[in-house]
Amino acid sequence: MGLLKSTAIVSTMTMMSRVLGLIRDMVFTQIFGAGAGTDAFLVAFKIPNFLRRLFAEGAFSPAFIPVVSEYKQQRSHRELLELTNRTAGTLGVILLFVTIVAVVAAPVVVSIFATGFLLKFPEKFDLTVQMLRVTFPYILFISLTALAGSVLNVYGRFGVPAFTPVFLNILLILAAVYLAPYMAEPITALAWGVFAAGIVQLLFQLPFLAKIGLLGRPRWGWRHEGVRRIVKLMIPGIFGSAVMQINLLLDTIIASFLITGSVTWLYLSDRMMELPLGVLGIALATVILPALSKKHSDDNPAGFSHTLDWALRWVVLFGTPAAVALAVLSGPIISTLFQHGEFGPNDVYMAQLSLIAYSLGILGFIAVKVLAPGYFARQDTRSPVRIGIIAMVVNMVCNFAFVVPMVMLGFDGPHAGLALATTVSSFVNAGLLLRGLWKSGIYRPYKGWRKLFIQAILANGVMFVMLWMTTGQLETWLVSSSITRIGWLSGVVMLGAGVYFLMLWLLGIRLHQLSRPADTIR
Repeated sequence: MGLLKSTAIVSTMTMMSRVLGLIRDMVFTQIFGAGAGTDAFLVAFKIPNFLRRLFAEGAFSPAFIPVVSEYKQQRSHRELLELTNRTAGTLGVILLFVTIVAVVAAPVVVSIFATGFLLKFPEKFDLTVQMLRVTFPYILFISLTALAGSVLNVYGRFGVPAFTPVFLNILLILAAVYLAPYMAEPITALAWGVFAAGIVQLLFQLPFLAKIGLLGRPRWGWRHEGVRRIVKLMIPGIFGSAVMQINLLLDTIIASFLITGSVTWLYLSDRMMELPLGVLGIALATVILPALSKKHSDDNPAGFSHTLDWALRWVVLFGTPAAVALAVLSGPIISTLFQHGEFGPNDVYMAQLSLIAYSLGILGFIAVKVLAPGYFARQDTRSPVRIGIIAMVVNMVCNFAFVVPMVMLGFDGPHAGLALATTVSSFVNAGLLLRGLWKSGIYRPYKGWRKLFIQAILANGVMFVMLWMTTGQLETWLVSSSITRIGWLSGVVMLGAGVYFLMLWLLGIRLHQLSRPADTIR
C-alpha cells in the first residue's frame, strides 16, 4: 500500500474520531458548562492521558515498532509471536502495579497535577480524586491497545488502530447523556465512560490481531532478548516523553491557580488544535514510522531521506492553511461548536484567546510528529530526549514570562500565555530535530523547496484575506442562532478551502503528484 493511500486511510479514520470528539465536547459544554465539575473531570482524565502519552505513544510505540518491523523482516513468525506475547505480559504487569498504586494514592497524584485545587479549591480537589480512581485504569487498557495497534501498523493495517478512538468518544457521549442524570454527582458519569472505553478499545483490536496470527497468551518476559531491546530503547524515550509531559503538567498546575474555567478553556482550544494535528501530523507519523523502519532495515538511506522529504512537503501544504484558518476563525468556531447551554459568550472569548495562541504553533506541532520518526526508525531515542529537554526549558521560561506579567497587569485570559509558551516550545523542538537530521546527513532536502514555500505563502495570503473579509465581527456570531452560525461557518470554511486549493492549482501545484517520488524509492 502506498504512503499516500495509507495516510489517507489514517486521516479519514482520525477525522471521524476528531469530529466525534468535537461532538463529545459540545455535549460536555452544553450539559456541564465550563465550571468546577468540568475542570475536575478534565484533570482526572488528563492524568491517565499523561501516562498514556508517556508510556504508550511517547516511549513504547517508537521503541516497539522498529523492533517488531525488524523481527518481521528478519525472523520467523513464531519468534515474532513470542516477542509480542512477552512484551504484552511484561507491559501489562508493570502497568497493573502502577494502576494499583495510583488508585490508592489518588490524593497525592492529584496534589501533584493540580496543586491549585488543593490549596484554593478543596471541593474541586475532592471531586478530582474521586474520579481519578475510576479513570486511572484507562492507562492499562489503552497501553495494551497501543501495543496491538503498533503490530497492526507494521502489517499495514492502519485503519483499525486509527478508528479505535471512536469508541472513546461514543461512550463518553452516551455517559453524559444517559448515565449522568442517574449519578449523585452527574459529572462522575464521564469517569465511568472513560473506564468502559479503555476495555472496549482493547477488545475491538483483538480479532484483527488474530487474523494475522499474532493473538497469543501474554507472558512475563523481562529476560527476553527482544523485550530487553525494547526496554533499552524505551528508557530514553520515557525520559524524552516525560520532558514533553512535564510541560503539560506545568501548564495544568499553573492553570489550576487561575480563575475557574481556565482548565476547560485551554482544553477546548487544545482540542481544536488537535484536529489538524491528528488528521495530518499523527496520520503522517503513523504511516512513515513503519516505512522508515523498513528502509533503515533494508539499508536504503536515499529512500529514508526521500520519505521524510515527502512528509515535510505535506506538512507545509496542509499545516499552514490549518494554522491560518484556525487563527482567523477561532472565535466563530468556538461560538458555533460550544456556545450552548452553560457555555456562554465570555467562555467563547476566553477559549478564543488560547486557540489563537495554539494555532500559531500548528506547523511546529505537526513537524515534530513527522521529524521524530526519523530518529525512532533508526532506534535512536536519545537525540530527541536531548532536544526535548531544551524545548522543555524554553516552555517553562515562556510560561512564567508570559503568564505572570499578564496576571500582574490584569490582562484578560492569562491562560492564553500557557498556550503561547507551548507554541514557542514546539518550534524550538521542530527546528532542532530538523537541524539534527540535516547535519548528520540523514535528511537531504530535494529540489523545489524554495518554490514550494513561495507558492504556499501566496496561496495562504489570498485565503487569509478572503477569510478575514467574510468572517465579520465576533459579536455578530455571539448573538446569532445556532443554525445561522452553523450555516455561516460552513460557507466560510468551504470558501476558504476552495480559494486555497484553487490558488495552489493556479500556482502549478498538483497534489496527486506529491506521492510519486516517495513511493518510487524502495
